[in-house]
Amino acid sequence: MNAVTRRESRGFLPDLFDWVDQPFSLFRPFTTQPIRMEDFVEDGHYVVRAELPGIDPDKQVEVTVEGGMLTIRAERQEERAGKYHSEFRYGTFTRHLTLPAAADETDVKATYDKGVLEVRIGLKEEKARAARQIPITPAA
Repeated sequence: MNAVTRRESRGFLPDLFDWVDQPFSLFRPFTTQPIRMEDFVEDGHYVVRAELPGIDPDKQVEVTVEGGMLTIRAERQEERAGKYHSEFRYGTFTRHLTLPAAADETDVKATYDKGVLEVRIGLKEEKARAARQIPITPAA
């Protein structure tokens, strides 16, 4: 049985052991920024919704489906300048999702509305597979 525990601080190395427990989360801010997503099945489709506010979907978003994986990649480049103030935001966002086994990679549609990208992937009807017994033969 696993239990969640928190180690006490070790003085000069306060959270080093937490970093070792989750090494990749330490470097995540420097590699890519996360995309907030939700996924569900609705009306025979696998639906993925991703928050991508302030993105031009025609120029800054790429959606690909290949080998049972859905990839959403977006790149933001925004700059605002005023008389006494300037501000810029930029970054690359990427998420990979494993598609359900019944996903039809030829039936994919993507829409963008009010900062939310929605990808709908058709699901093929799977026939119930009957279990079959495998005979065991003695080794020669």
